[in-house]
Amino acid sequence: MLRQRLLVTLVLLPIGIAVIALGGWLYTIFIVLIMARAAWEYSRLFAAGGGKPATSLLLIGVTVILVGRYLFGFEIDHWLLVSIVLVTMTFHLLEYEGGRDQAGTDFTFSLSGIFYLGLLGSYLVLLRGLPNGTWWLLLTLFAVWLGDTAAYLLGTAFGRHRLAPRLSPKKSWEGYFSGILFATFGTPLFFLLFRPLGLPGDTSFTLLNAAVLGFFIAVLSTLGDVGVSMFKRQMKVKDTSALLPGHGGVLDRIDSWLWAAPVGYYLVLFVFLK
Repeated sequence: MLRQRLLVTLVLLPIGIAVIALGGWLYTIFIVLIMARAAWEYSRLFAAGGGKPATSLLLIGVTVILVGRYLFGFEIDHWLLVSIVLVTMTFHLLEYEGGRDQAGTDFTFSLSGIFYLGLLGSYLVLLRGLPNGTWWLLLTLFAVWLGDTAAYLLGTAFGRHRLAPRLSPKKSWEGYFSGILFATFGTPLFFLLFRPLGLPGDTSFTLLNAAVLGFFIAVLSTLGDVGVSMFKRQMKVKDTSALLPGHGGVLDRIDSWLWAAPVGYYLVLFVFLK
């Protein structure tokens, strides 16, 4: 499995970095495609447990939120999010009238998927849009990768105390703290690596800020991982799909990103840029 993970990472990493560097509509479309696939997997996941989320609304809702955030930031949230709730409720009312007795539960599946994936996923676009957002996004994603990799490898080798036995039996406290340690001290190393590649000499780019970014991402992004694990455990599904060998589905791969992106965004916006 480790070999498969490495091969997939080696193939996708250069593509991801290139698209991040280009930015603009190309990057936004790239994220929309990723999140649309994750939305499809989310719908399929809950369908496996007997639910019937509105797949079409999930795809449309997530896409509209991402594109809206790219074009307008938070400016249209006041009517866009309300419209999504109303349209989703209307759809499931019609489903119930058509004979679907669990339509009320389906409504919660649909709406939670749109908001969880759309709102959190939009921060991957918003973070890229900040001043020097290319570098902040790369540091954020590398912090996730450092934390996840260290937690997986060292947790597998030395893990003795289960972190969340019901949610994710293979995760350990030893792996969790290893991830925090490596992300905290490893993210500044990427910062130094980025210097000769064009990292600006901005006062916000300091070794301390890189370490703080790595620390908070490693501490919090694990919750995104075990959050998706909770869905899978309840629905009795091992992976959200088999698209990425060694990783599972797109949703399995980006579960930590969904927490890391808003954490990175608000740290940069309200702490580092101040």
